[in-house]
Amino acid sequence: MLLFLVLFIGLPLIEIYLLIEVGSEIGALSTIMLSILTAVIGTWLVRHQGFGVLLRVRELSDRGEVPALEMMDGALLLVAGLFLLLPGFLTDVVGFLLLVPPLRRVLVLRYVRGISVTTVQGQDPFRSPDEPRVIEGDYRRED
Repeated sequence: MLLFLVLFIGLPLIEIYLLIEVGSEIGALSTIMLSILTAVIGTWLVRHQGFGVLLRVRELSDRGEVPALEMMDGALLLVAGLFLLLPGFLTDVVGFLLLVPPLRRVLVLRYVRGISVTTVQGQDPFRSPDEPRVIEGDYRRED
């Protein structure tokens, strides 16, 4: 709950402060143009990298592999695009940082290491998908 309070109240206040400070140094019109420029450049970069992620997802899917890491990479690109479209310099910095592929990979791998994988009891994780699935049990015929 505290995190949402900080995000929805603290972040806009910091952005307003930064916009006022930058505007007082370089002027209001220049600040607005700089904010628009970062949004345009960021949108172009997100689109370019997004197509690359889409091609990797398609390539892995064609080989029969699960493109889980690439999907998470795409989700971070979506967040980067959102941050770059929001007016403000702090969100632009975070958005541009998320556009750095090695940094995104580190974030994805850190997240993946933090989650645990469980299997459903009774399933054999070493069974080949080509082998028939056998379910053992007892039955009784009732006429």
